[in-house]
Amino acid sequence: MTLATYRWSGLDAAARAALLRRPAQDDSAALAARVESIVADVRARGDAALAELTERYDGVTLETLQVGAVEFLAAEAALPDVAHAAIDRAIANVRRFHEAQRLPPLSIETSPGVRCERIEVPIEAVGLYVPAGSAPLPSAAIMTAVPAAIAGCAVRVLCTPPRRDGRADPAVLVAARRAGITEVYKVGGAQAIAAMAYGTASIPKVDKICGPGNAWVTAAKLVVARDPLGAALDLPAGPSEVLVIADDSARPAFVAADLLAQAEHDPSAQVILVTTSAALGAAVVADVERQQASLSRRAITTAALKASRVILVEDLPTAFAVSNAYAPEHLILEIDGARDWLPSVRAAGSVFLGHWSPESIGDYCSGTNHVLPTYGYARAFSGLSVGDFMRRITVQELTPAGLADLGPVAQTLAGLEGLDAHAAAVTVRLAALGAP
Repeated sequence: MTLATYRWSGLDAAARAALLRRPAQDDSAALAARVESIVADVRARGDAALAELTERYDGVTLETLQVGAVEFLAAEAALPDVAHAAIDRAIANVRRFHEAQRLPPLSIETSPGVRCERIEVPIEAVGLYVPAGSAPLPSAAIMTAVPAAIAGCAVRVLCTPPRRDGRADPAVLVAARRAGITEVYKVGGAQAIAAMAYGTASIPKVDKICGPGNAWVTAAKLVVARDPLGAALDLPAGPSEVLVIADDSARPAFVAADLLAQAEHDPSAQVILVTTSAALGAAVVADVERQQASLSRRAITTAALKASRVILVEDLPTAFAVSNAYAPEHLILEIDGARDWLPSVRAAGSVFLGHWSPESIGDYCSGTNHVLPTYGYARAFSGLSVGDFMRRITVQELTPAGLADLGPVAQTLAGLEGLDAHAAAVTVRLAALGAP
């Protein structure tokens, strides 16, 4: 499959919008209806629905959903030492970066005798989703479990699809356990999101669900987040995507490899190259063809490349304008002086600066989180962090003198809003202080 090339300056507004449209959004209405049906079924029938849906979608009949001690031990034994070492190294880097995200308590006197504070408390129960469909993602277990542990969430439940042999992927189990997760259930897809949101006889209900997934998982997270009885979501994180901005200093082989690294995730993934160099664009297209020939997931990359493209622009400011309009999950800057252009980035999940910062390192082990907003949600959402597992609570405390000083302001504002009881809550206290 050859990447199609377009010249940005030759397109009108409608054509530009169509060029930046995600393929997973094309059937969003039909998908949402199917997901809502699955969520309703799990909510009504619990474990019975999970058993049927697991057999239907994963092709396996399970005696129990929860991973037991024997399966955890077998997973440890199944991985070679080099895999254990890689998982431990990744966890260490992710933990180091995320531990630095904890905020100290905030306490300030805004007026004499008026103290305002902010404290952080962990969300009590969180659900973590780790995809394992066409490719198991132990990295996703690390990215969700590490910040949840740092936050101190008391209940941390992880769901991941079973393999055809009825077991969870060993690498996912090892990564989860070493990152502090002991409660793992073999359930995938929209049904896993519903189970964690509402609880079943086997799976406890959680307050918030975090983690990446395909379009079905993302749609389910949005469904349960709209329901006050469901569970909040971290961010919309669906099929993967990358946008690469490259100039003539970029190496075609590097750019092609970065594009294919995301294309192999999912047939609905999307990869885009925005370049100021027509020669580079043509070389990258050729290199994508060459490199793709040897990939084990060629069928998936071929499908993803159908909705992917090369966009030729006149200059780098235009390239960044295109990128900000698209708001990519991953943004790679394979240009000279990449750091100097960082202030031009207005919407992106995670940025990779320069020729030696492949997106794969961020996926696995640099320390940043790879659970990132897709579908253009990077305009308003940030990547997963320790803060997503915390609640920030504000506190205020007034002394009698502080109330005497500030109370009249509240009385006046309450009057402007016509809220007599608001004013009275202040007035009754001022009267007790002997204030007029």
